[in-house]
Amino acid sequence: MTTAAQPTQQQYAVGSLVHARGREWVVLPDSTPELLVLRPLGGADDDVAGILPALEQVVPATFAPPTPSDLGDQQAAGLLRTALRIGFRSGAGPFRSLASVSVDPRPYQLVPLMMALRQDTVRLLIADDVGIGKTVEAGLIAAELLAQGDARGLVVLCSPALAEQWRAELYGKFGVDARLVLPSTIGRLLRETPYGQSVFRPDGAYVVSTDFIKSPRHREDFLKNCPDLVIVDEAHSCVADTAIGASARTSQQRYSLLRALADQADRHLLLVTATPHSGKEEPFRRLLGLLDDRLATVSFDTEAGRRLLAEYFVQRRRADIRDDFGDGAHFPSSRDTAESPYTLHRDYKKLLDEVLAYARETVRAADGALQQRQRWWSTLALLRTLSSSPAAAVQSLNTRAGVEEADCPEEADRTGERTVSDPADSEGAESADAVPGTRLPAAAEAADGPDGTSEHEDTAEDDEEKARLIAMAEAARKLEGPTRDTKLKKLIATVTDLLDEGYRPIVFCRYIATADYVARHLAKVLNKKGTEHPVAVASVTGELSPDQRVTRIAELTGADEDGNPPAERRVLVATDCLSEGVNLQESFDAVVHYDLAWNPTRHEQREGRVDRFGQRTDVVKALTLYGADNPVDGIVLNVLLRKHERIRRVTGISVPVPQESESAMQAVFEGLILRGEKTAYEQEGLFPQEEAAAAEQLEIAWQSSAEREKRNRSRYAQHRIKKDEVAAEVAEVRAALGTGEEVRDFTRRALTALRGMPAPTKQGGFTVHTDALPLGLRDAISAALGPRHPRPVVFHDAPSAPRGEAALTRTDPVVAATARFVLDAALDDADKIPQWQRPARRCGVVRTKAVDRRTTLLLVRHRFRLHLPTRDGSVREQLAEDARVVAFRGSATAPEWLPEDEALALLDARAAQNTDPNFAAGRISEILAALPTVLMPELRVHSADLGKKLEASHHRVRTASRARLAGLKVVPQGDPDVLGVYHYLPAPTIPQGADA
Repeated sequence: MTTAAQPTQQQYAVGSLVHARGREWVVLPDSTPELLVLRPLGGADDDVAGILPALEQVVPATFAPPTPSDLGDQQAAGLLRTALRIGFRSGAGPFRSLASVSVDPRPYQLVPLMMALRQDTVRLLIADDVGIGKTVEAGLIAAELLAQGDARGLVVLCSPALAEQWRAELYGKFGVDARLVLPSTIGRLLRETPYGQSVFRPDGAYVVSTDFIKSPRHREDFLKNCPDLVIVDEAHSCVADTAIGASARTSQQRYSLLRALADQADRHLLLVTATPHSGKEEPFRRLLGLLDDRLATVSFDTEAGRRLLAEYFVQRRRADIRDDFGDGAHFPSSRDTAESPYTLHRDYKKLLDEVLAYARETVRAADGALQQRQRWWSTLALLRTLSSSPAAAVQSLNTRAGVEEADCPEEADRTGERTVSDPADSEGAESADAVPGTRLPAAAEAADGPDGTSEHEDTAEDDEEKARLIAMAEAARKLEGPTRDTKLKKLIATVTDLLDEGYRPIVFCRYIATADYVARHLAKVLNKKGTEHPVAVASVTGELSPDQRVTRIAELTGADEDGNPPAERRVLVATDCLSEGVNLQESFDAVVHYDLAWNPTRHEQREGRVDRFGQRTDVVKALTLYGADNPVDGIVLNVLLRKHERIRRVTGISVPVPQESESAMQAVFEGLILRGEKTAYEQEGLFPQEEAAAAEQLEIAWQSSAEREKRNRSRYAQHRIKKDEVAAEVAEVRAALGTGEEVRDFTRRALTALRGMPAPTKQGGFTVHTDALPLGLRDAISAALGPRHPRPVVFHDAPSAPRGEAALTRTDPVVAATARFVLDAALDDADKIPQWQRPARRCGVVRTKAVDRRTTLLLVRHRFRLHLPTRDGSVREQLAEDARVVAFRGSATAPEWLPEDEALALLDARAAQNTDPNFAAGRISEILAALPTVLMPELRVHSADLGKKLEASHHRVRTASRARLAGLKVVPQGDPDVLGVYHYLPAPTIPQGADA
């Protein structure tokens, strides 16, 4: 009885080894005498288990030294070392998450992380430029908070169109396996959830549609069970400055949801957007107020106000971070932009003049302010759709105008701006690509008498107007095709040139009808009979659901069902539903603006889909088509786009359009429509006096905004963070975990030894045939990629890989499975596994020219207990591991220890001749005999020194981030494990020639 009860009273220290269930385990924090929380030795966090010593036998264990007969070649040490380090998911360095993060953050991407570590409750607005890595920055903060235990769970609120992308980024780059909560998944999630419980758990990870979860049906349950870390993507869409209407109600519901989340004082909140300021101050202040109530009212003209803002706000432009990409990283060196004019066909010009005349007549003849504004917006919609394409114009002429429901002129203006213009503070572009209608109720329909009967005095005029609209629609229909549509003809020539130069373009259109029209004609012309190089063409518009958009793009850019590679010559035609958030840089490298956006920010967003971190093409292209004799295009170019580009080039700052832009555009369009001053717009600078004054005031306000932002940004506190010093700490941590080159080399060599036959690819990776791999590894790869994954398996030399393929990063499931197999095979009983399945061995004796005296290399695993101060003043205990190599010259009984760099150099030593196995086993036995008495004391000293070094690194990072230091300690736990012993002997000099 006493013997049976004894294990329940055994105290096991954190980091100690125990034997249970036929294997060795490491004791983790949170263990108690009654319940041991254990991780298999060399295992991952997914393998953690709880064991009750009262019910199962648990005994202390020690790590077994190598067997002298387990001899390998010169590659054995490097393979075993890398396999061990790839398996680490809890590094001992100051950034706890880096062991589970597959990306190598650039120095500037560490600045938001350092800002977050300064705060007790993390509240940040990350507003970096499009394409420079806001997702990575937010992911780094989330991963670190989760790894340190400062956050229990995570939720990302985003558009449903971006949900799958966010889920893939979290899993592929940060090792966070999040569940999708969307209208299409909620049914299954509810069925999987026990009755009476919530789909959400405070310690879970989720990617959630903002618009889905804001509905009253789900809102309260979400708020009650929401995790303590929330990331809000495209946060600007939650604070639009509109007073009434459906868009305003949606924005208010989003804001109300975020306000409720922010009101919980201990909730971490990360707001992410490339456009925090739409040019209007109120939405920007409401956004900042979610982080700290003081930011909603404080003056940023004072030093105190700017300092307060700098604690919560980080924004960098491309010019700020360009120097961080001087080492060959995938980031375009420049963006080649150009305007590409065309001249309207005479029939197209004739119809445009007729539409302008119609617009002038109908607006002037309006009865009252409301009808005037309704007619203004309906005719402006017709002008814009006709400038886009004949197909869009035909659809507009056959669609009722959205402004017809307005009850007052102000409401008509709000509706018109939302449906016809591109206001920066409207809802996202995702749902804004429908063609706006032109048709308004006939006068007879609108003029009902007090008794409910209609008056028919204007019937003849109404019939005449209907006939006129029908005739314009028929005329527009006849313009379809490249013969009369010179804009389409210009696009075909432009796309052909881009394809011939090796580019893969995206053509952005304003309307669904235009995108479908353009895609149809491009596919026909570029693939006409006899074409030597066919071109794959696809269109993606708001008509498709988010899942269908992802599928459509994958069909264009991915391998087909038979595993055939995608077409090299391809064109994607899209509306602005793809202009925000979606990453397309891996498959496309040029943008054509087929339609001019009425907001320069939209052009930045479009070009940011390809000009971003991860783009392999050094110079991306952006071409803007416009009608040289189209007055509508002339207004947009001269009033908005060219001024925006001029200010950006002069000041280096890309700022949103000021609020004055709306009045300026109104004034210029009024000159075109009401006074017929169209010839003045064919040349820049020939505006009439009234319109010129409005445009001038816009430019002055714009320039002032740019100078103010440039001045304020130079004073932000994040510029005082020494990012290069922090980057050095990160580089040291990453080196201890295995560099990217080391991981790539390990994967290729290990799979070669395991009969995978790697074959190089043009992109720098390789392919591997899995059929001949060991069964256990083959099953692990199928589990990671899916049973129907493409064969051979493609390994990409990139941070991420398409579905069913692998990335050469330490956290990729296939790479991790390979490392786990190599490590387990090396540590298991050699008699149980075929020798070819054990590419790494724990011992080796190598005769080499790399040494002139006998030298021994030891592969050692250290364990440390980390005592980390937390934000609430307590100290959290965590367990971490670290693998190092140490080396000494001479005999094991009188070692001369070498510096670390000389020890590492031995990993590259190559054998000059074979060594007799019996001799080699004898040498290893001599070294192992000295391990307990001579070598282990020195290894304990190494552990203590490494612990001090790690503690100093923690101290430096915490000092830089102004985090708490009281209680910080890094303490070695137990004796280090000796995983490998490798002995190097000088290669004898062999006499040559007659003296041999």
